[in-house]
Amino acid sequence: MEAFGKKVVQLRFVILAVALLLLIPSIIGYNSTRINYDVLTYLPDSIDTIKGQNILENKFGTGGFSLVIFEGMSDQDIAKTEAKFKQIDHVKNVIWYDDVADLTIPKEMIPSDIYKAFNSGDATMMAVFFDTSTSSDETMNAITKMRRVARNQCYISGSSAMVTDLKNLAEQEEPIYVGIAVLLSLITMMIFMDSYIVPLIFLANIGIAIIWNLGSNIFFGEISFITQCLAAVLQLAVTMDYSIFLWHSYEEQISLNPSDPKAAMAKAIAATITSVTGSSITTVAGFIAMCFMTFRLGLDLGIVMAKGVILGVISCVTVLPALILIFRRLIEKTRHRNVLPDMHTLAHKIIDHRAVFIIIFIVLWFPASYGYNHLQTYYDMGARLPKNLGYTMAREKMDKEFNTGATHMILAKKNLSTRDAHDMIDGIKDVKGVKAVLSMDSVVGAMVPKEMIPDSIKNQLQSGKYQLMIITNKYQTGTPAVNRQISQINKVVKRYDKSAMVIGEAPMTKDLVTIANHDFDVVNAVSIAMIFVIIALVLQSITLPIILVAVIEFAIFINLGIPFYTGTSLFFIASICVSTIQLGATVDYAILMTTRYKTERYGGKNKHDAIETALAFAIPSVIVSAASFFAATFGVALYSNIDIISSICTLLARGALISMLSVIFILPSLLMIFDGVIIKTSRGFINKEKVGLGMRKADDGHETQVFSEIETLPSHPFDQDAANPTPTDPEPDDSSGGPHDPDDDTRIFIPGSSK
Repeated sequence: MEAFGKKVVQLRFVILAVALLLLIPSIIGYNSTRINYDVLTYLPDSIDTIKGQNILENKFGTGGFSLVIFEGMSDQDIAKTEAKFKQIDHVKNVIWYDDVADLTIPKEMIPSDIYKAFNSGDATMMAVFFDTSTSSDETMNAITKMRRVARNQCYISGSSAMVTDLKNLAEQEEPIYVGIAVLLSLITMMIFMDSYIVPLIFLANIGIAIIWNLGSNIFFGEISFITQCLAAVLQLAVTMDYSIFLWHSYEEQISLNPSDPKAAMAKAIAATITSVTGSSITTVAGFIAMCFMTFRLGLDLGIVMAKGVILGVISCVTVLPALILIFRRLIEKTRHRNVLPDMHTLAHKIIDHRAVFIIIFIVLWFPASYGYNHLQTYYDMGARLPKNLGYTMAREKMDKEFNTGATHMILAKKNLSTRDAHDMIDGIKDVKGVKAVLSMDSVVGAMVPKEMIPDSIKNQLQSGKYQLMIITNKYQTGTPAVNRQISQINKVVKRYDKSAMVIGEAPMTKDLVTIANHDFDVVNAVSIAMIFVIIALVLQSITLPIILVAVIEFAIFINLGIPFYTGTSLFFIASICVSTIQLGATVDYAILMTTRYKTERYGGKNKHDAIETALAFAIPSVIVSAASFFAATFGVALYSNIDIISSICTLLARGALISMLSVIFILPSLLMIFDGVIIKTSRGFINKEKVGLGMRKADDGHETQVFSEIETLPSHPFDQDAANPTPTDPEPDDSSGGPHDPDDDTRIFIPGSSK
């Protein structure tokens, strides 16, 4: 790898030029990638609700639809607005009372339940159908034009109105998300790093990788708005560690060879590739696990973020070294004192009080696990949008004025007999919460011949071999009440038409509930299994993967258990994403400490000293890593008005801190307890050549552990005591004539003592 490092150093100007040139196609790709704002489109094509939605679009020429409420307007003014709506591109049809009244059908001849469903006091409701899908750009443009035509005189509801408002809000907030994440990360890095310029270089490097990642999404055609909003923030949060590691490696090498920064960087690149590759694999594995979701939003987010991590690693070992070498003189001029103190004293106290932390671990595990397994989720994204959006106001009007929630549709056979059709409609009306059923048979009733129904209504309610029924009901999407209602409606329609399908936003959301519950279990199992195998291979141990995963899962249980105890419900995808990302991204903290612990044990130290040294070494790195992760996500969580974005960032920010505390306090305590088991079930912990005389009995009856020829381990940049001993330190004993390790040498180990 050092040869590769030398090549990078040699070609640093070429690498930087190529990196900057790649930004041009990346920016073009970024601007050309379509953003999908409708999460329901990620449901699998094999389920009936999606099949029915496709039939509706292909056979009826109808994709999305909206219910429009007019309040305090005369029938003549409403009719004029209706005519303007019909002139808007991609508005296929508009159905209102005048479509029937024009045929001289008296109002009293229209079934009263249908009339009441679409009229309330001085408010009336019309249905607008589009010839494009719910979340297509054409439908959203049509919604925008309808609002311009009606101005403040109407309220437009439905999924198409929701995704239109969501699109406008996300586009407005996304640049601010990135700005907040960058600013807070910059402040955090300036505090914890030893130079004011280095954080700027880090952010420039990561920014290049983020643009590469977002630009390469053009090959997918489109990505979800959740992926678009979170990709930059998450990539910044999870790949900052790689930049920090390269910098620390470079500092270590330059301290050994101050006169040759190029050679130092080449060695630092080699060390970084070895360490960061192993570290990034666990993070990539966490994102890849999301690709196993049946709900394809997981595939969307998982691939984009896994790609972002890989591009982050590539830029870290190519672009970042070039930037550091180019600006190294400026870096030296802007150095400042490191704010983090030596951690040996804290590490010693944690080890001495390990029993307390084990008790905390055991006591908190059960309530945390209970809260995690009883987390409340919601599936109706529209319910948490800001109150000042047009969709939200229309939704409230629908609920208050018409007592109407979700609208369902039924696709049934066109040749269904009149008797079966009426019996089906009567059966649907008997289902709790159903307000009205609009169909050819319900509109005409028994007194009016079908020939008197306008062609506009016929064409909307019949096409080819299918007929369409529209159901209004009292319940909102995603609630247990509407899910029970849909199940009962399904039973009724299947009684008369085995091929009939209940479709619409609420039925699709009901399917989403079932799929999401299955996906949650699958993703958790896959992510744990993948990371378990990776840790086992990296650390060559059977027991260490169990301990490390248990520590991070404990942190995840606490993080996702808190909302249960605070009475907070989360959008369903948040819990799946956070549990996977937190496991993949923060298990690195545990691997860092455990790797050093293994090195110390292999070097001959007893378990107490090995774990204490590993903990003192890891604490600063874990703090900086968790702080950067927290900084990149916490500000976004506070700012965002989109609940799904805010909740995911809140959980990730809090999860980073909880994982940090778990690794610092719980992991070393568990390593102390299971040290004997770990050594027996792992490779690379005992070096027989390092153990000179082994164990023997001392004169006082205690066991004496004697070590010889202990190699001095390279000190971590934060390990200040080893690198810069204070004047009050005792002079090293050089009687052996060899190098002296301040952390360990030949010593007496008395079992039961703290050190």
